[in-house]
Amino acid sequence: MNPFEGKKTLIDRLGLPRGLGWGYLGVLIFMMGDGVEQGWLSPYLIHDRALTIEQSATLFSVYGLTVAISSFLSGILAEGLGVRKAMWTGFLLFVAGTFGFVGLGLKDLDFNVMLLTYAIRGFGYPLFAYTFLVWITYRTPQNKLGTAVGWFWFVFTGGLNVFGAYYSSWAIGQLGHINTLWTSIFWVALGAVFALLVNRDRIAKTGQSGKLRELADSIRIAVNEPKVFLGGIVRTINTTAQFAFPVFMPIYFEKYGFTTADWLKIWGTIFTANIIFNLIFGFVGDRLGWRRTISLFGGVGCGLTTLLFYYSPQLFDGNFFMVLLSGVLWGALLAGYVPLSALVPSLVSKGKGAAMAFLNLGAGLSVFAGPLIVRLFIGPAGNAGVIWILAILYFISAVLTRFITLPKPDVQQDADRKLKTI
Repeated sequence: MNPFEGKKTLIDRLGLPRGLGWGYLGVLIFMMGDGVEQGWLSPYLIHDRALTIEQSATLFSVYGLTVAISSFLSGILAEGLGVRKAMWTGFLLFVAGTFGFVGLGLKDLDFNVMLLTYAIRGFGYPLFAYTFLVWITYRTPQNKLGTAVGWFWFVFTGGLNVFGAYYSSWAIGQLGHINTLWTSIFWVALGAVFALLVNRDRIAKTGQSGKLRELADSIRIAVNEPKVFLGGIVRTINTTAQFAFPVFMPIYFEKYGFTTADWLKIWGTIFTANIIFNLIFGFVGDRLGWRRTISLFGGVGCGLTTLLFYYSPQLFDGNFFMVLLSGVLWGALLAGYVPLSALVPSLVSKGKGAAMAFLNLGAGLSVFAGPLIVRLFIGPAGNAGVIWILAILYFISAVLTRFITLPKPDVQQDADRKLKTI
């Protein structure tokens, strides 16, 4: 049954598939557990555990690499294993990685163990959250998809960057850094309960020939529909800065009198604005046009506000409110990319999970690319050089988006037939 059929409820009018409400809540709580350390782990490792900024960037880059792999596999495993089994797998990998990273790597400050176990942890959240995104694309009509996806990014970002940041700013003071990391297991477990046990919606496996066939189909879609590949590139650029900033910006802000607590408040407020605008740009994208919204608000807007956010402590003499406002503008415009999650699966009428695999790969690669850019360029180019690289990438994404056009119905039918014959 279509989740939007029957009498209209408040949930329907908001654009949420009624059968997936508990799933959205579960993703919110799970991502809060995943995000407890994002805003402070790098400065903690550098100041309290004597790691270099290059080592910290390497740790996050290796973590991002496994996030990228897991993000790519999430769409494939959603179709091959079924969404519930794929999400349970993500939960178990997160728990295993956390036990190893906190209980072994950080305890003895063994950098090799930290790399391995944090990498295992990186497999967790994409299999949980991005598999749920595939679930949404199969349950939502196309004319409602932009809004439903906007709600997904609302709970995803709200958990990862808002509740995670605000909770950790409290928990660090009350529990300490290590115990705060341990509490992440409780939150992800609670999220899994809501998304997979309380949520009663059922969806059958969409794959027909196993995981290897789904992998082959995803590669074929990229070959036959290069716009899907372009969508993955744009998605990578979308949040590259989001994962680069926490590696070096808290340390940069210290030069202007900002503490780690100040940074966490700024970071949490930035993404409070972001989750609100995730919903707004979901509606805007459905009305103004997905490509126009992504290119104008996402690409151009983020390019300009990335520069503004970085230079704001200098421009406004370390004024907290003005720096916060600059960051909020960047966070709001970051939501301009929300319609991308509706645009890319709409490029194909069949194999949406495979198309989402490339989009999710892009999302995961940003977790890898952001820290890697810091690792490679913070030495020779400095903080300012890293920022300009990130801004230029946003401008490039604005141009690339203009080439991601939806196919006409007759063209799509020809493409589907061609995909079957290969």
